[in-house]
Amino acid sequence: MSQTAFFIAATGQHVGKTTTCLGLVSGLLKRHKGVGFIKPIGQEHVETDTGIHVDKDVVLFKDHFHLDEEEALMSPVLFPRGFTRDFLDGKVSEEEMGDKIERSFQTIQEKNEMVVVEGTGHVGVGSIVNFSNAKVAARLGLKMILVASGGLGSSFDALALNKALCDTLNVEVAGIILNRVHDDKREMVLSYMEKALSRWNIPILGCIPFDPFLSKPTMQDFESLFRAPLLTGEEHHMRHFKRTRFAATSLKSYRERILQNQLIITPANREDIILATLTKHWDVKIADPHKDLEAGMILTGETPPRQTIIEALKKAGIPMLYAPVSSYKAMEMITSYTVKIRKEDKEKIIEAVELVESHIDFDALTQAIS
Repeated sequence: MSQTAFFIAATGQHVGKTTTCLGLVSGLLKRHKGVGFIKPIGQEHVETDTGIHVDKDVVLFKDHFHLDEEEALMSPVLFPRGFTRDFLDGKVSEEEMGDKIERSFQTIQEKNEMVVVEGTGHVGVGSIVNFSNAKVAARLGLKMILVASGGLGSSFDALALNKALCDTLNVEVAGIILNRVHDDKREMVLSYMEKALSRWNIPILGCIPFDPFLSKPTMQDFESLFRAPLLTGEEHHMRHFKRTRFAATSLKSYRERILQNQLIITPANREDIILATLTKHWDVKIADPHKDLEAGMILTGETPPRQTIIEALKKAGIPMLYAPVSSYKAMEMITSYTVKIRKEDKEKIIEAVELVESHIDFDALTQAIS
């Protein structure tokens, strides 16, 4: 069996590395007998059913692709809170950490034709503990593929910074994947980025379009953001919304623009807004029992919603949470929130896989890493 592996990192935070890896693994599984996935160093971790802690992306990939490897092998090293201080205080063995990563990688590589090694953030993440992404790639003898935002000037600047660290550690950057490229700029970005990258002789392996759906939060995301549980409509944790509306207008104006699949943010004491939403919900239901307004609500303010309001929303099955902040603050928090794909969000995972997989040149990828 001819084993091949590559290391994939991003040029910065929130560039879409994990989303890109989903499409890569899916496409590779169609072309190889076995595909392994490993995240050598993880930061955001979760507890599995067996009680061990692993990186959350490992759980996502193992669950969606039904990978055979043990989760502990796929996530050999974690950086929990306080890890950096422990390392600098000499409480963590650098040698043991490196050996554990190598053993896990070798075990997974022996079983698969292809292995995707996902880094954590940009190339330099982990430098403070002597295990940057570039250093891990060098230690495993892997070429690097970088995921960059789909712009031009700023994207190339970020690539230059990340490539510089790779060069220092003799890690070859084998290819670039551009992510979230807007359709109206696609041809321009591709043409000029190829010209810019020609000085390094590095190919573009994929150009993934911007998909607004992948950036839309679910009600479960809002639960995490506001640290507040759903009070109603718990069965709709994974509901997404086409639009978000801050309802602070008159009741008449609000009624005129109640739209399908809308997240409504309003103070909990605006019961007129809440009742108007409920009325519209039941109107839709009466017209067609199989349809739903597909609304969601975030109620704000110092005063929580009354129990009668909670019961009415519960009966309608409208997901609602109460956040004891101002509506303006709630909108500000939502606007600045970056969505991460969760393993429970099957709709978003499928969309990400199909989008990325269809815009990667897998033949060029194979050639670049060989």
